[in-house]
Amino acid sequence: MSLLNKQKGDLYMSIIAISPIDGRYQGKTAPLSEYFSEKALIKYRILVECSYLEQLTKTTGLKLRLLTDIEKAKLANFHQISDDDAEIVKLIETQGYHHIPATNHDVKAIEYFIKLKLKKSTLSDLLEMVHFCLTSEDINNLSYALMLRDSINQIILPTIEQLYQTLYQLALDTKDSVMLARTHGQPASPTTFGKEILVFIARLKEELITLKNIPVLCKLNGATGNYNAMCAAYPEIDWPDFTQKLIAAFDQHSSFNKNSSLLKNVYLSLQYNPVTTQIEPHDSYCRIFDTFKRINTILIDFSQDIWRYISDNLIIQKAVAGEIGSSAMPHKVNPIDFENAEGNLGLANALFQFFSQKLAISRLQRDLSDSTVLRNIGTAFAHCLIACQSLQKGLTKIQVNKKQLLNQLKETPQVIAEAYQTILRAAGITNPYELLKDVTRGKKVTITDFEKLADNLEIEASLKIRLKSIRPENYTGIAAQIVENFVPEID
Repeated sequence: MSLLNKQKGDLYMSIIAISPIDGRYQGKTAPLSEYFSEKALIKYRILVECSYLEQLTKTTGLKLRLLTDIEKAKLANFHQISDDDAEIVKLIETQGYHHIPATNHDVKAIEYFIKLKLKKSTLSDLLEMVHFCLTSEDINNLSYALMLRDSINQIILPTIEQLYQTLYQLALDTKDSVMLARTHGQPASPTTFGKEILVFIARLKEELITLKNIPVLCKLNGATGNYNAMCAAYPEIDWPDFTQKLIAAFDQHSSFNKNSSLLKNVYLSLQYNPVTTQIEPHDSYCRIFDTFKRINTILIDFSQDIWRYISDNLIIQKAVAGEIGSSAMPHKVNPIDFENAEGNLGLANALFQFFSQKLAISRLQRDLSDSTVLRNIGTAFAHCLIACQSLQKGLTKIQVNKKQLLNQLKETPQVIAEAYQTILRAAGITNPYELLKDVTRGKKVTITDFEKLADNLEIEASLKIRLKSIRPENYTGIAAQIVENFVPEID
């Protein structure tokens, strides 16, 4: 296929996709297909099945033969399947393949696929140990745990941390850019632009620390969580210990690294949950989703503030050649990146909210209503990814209008009334708050009005000089120092 025809094919697929994630935004979300596509789920399930099989052969009490290095390598890389292999798995599930009738069961199709591939290998003597004593949920919960861990470590966290660093640099660059603050939408004590950006950074830092330290709980204990089949077949084996060792092994290598090399700084480690029904209850998933909800809410708050600053001309947008803001109004440069981010973050949070409500509930020892929900986890993370990329792009197209910030501040001298009344209180003057309220509330005042007030007060000359030295632009407390003292490191 020529490059042009391939481009036409990609374009066609993008315009017939039902979801914009796989259509309009496919170029932004494509990396997630390695973790959340149907093929990815098949790969993770195969990884878990083969890891379990190898662990069985290493367990002395089972009296299975040891694997050769070649056989170990074969199992370790078995999940590196081709598109054709993935299609065979789906055929086994939906239509049947060769002598295998349709299973109408996705995990059983994985088992049959593995057996089919191992049948003509030196591992053929171990076929009946594939999926031995397991229920589907033993495979599924580990697969989804790995999908979550790997996608967050490899794609989502690096994207958020890149945005985090961009915001921190913006805070540093504008730590001295004085501006009018607003509380209840009204002029309030001055601040600096950088310090206000730092507020979002500090909030994100706390959530990122929380996220990185959430363990993903896993199980591998049979049909109702009691190791019934395992104990019936091999009662002398310490099956909880077996499970802990297997789960620990998953945190020692990247699932999709062909060399199985050690990962550095792997967050959301997998941990053994000894008390479950047929399913691991998904509470740790919910903790992850709730943390992302808070991260997204912080970014929505940021997007809305930036939108307002742009509207008030406190931030200037850079016009991009050829880009059109309005089909009718040629002059417009719209804050589309921040609006796009806000919308996608809202969509992600709606899904995360539903996931947290739904996945923590399962009738009695198990019902299957979580299955289709789990398949949509990637959709929420795709919206997060789109949003972070939009924010990153938007931040490259704006410039803080420091001149306008200063002018706006100088035009609202009433904000130094707080300083006047506080200094006078400290000096022992009676009712200074009420005095300043009478002079300023609901009135248009100037710096000259404040200076006249100071001159008319029966106070020491040094105190008058101190009051008259106060200006909106120098009444910012330690805003810049707060930025300077902040420690951005998350680990």
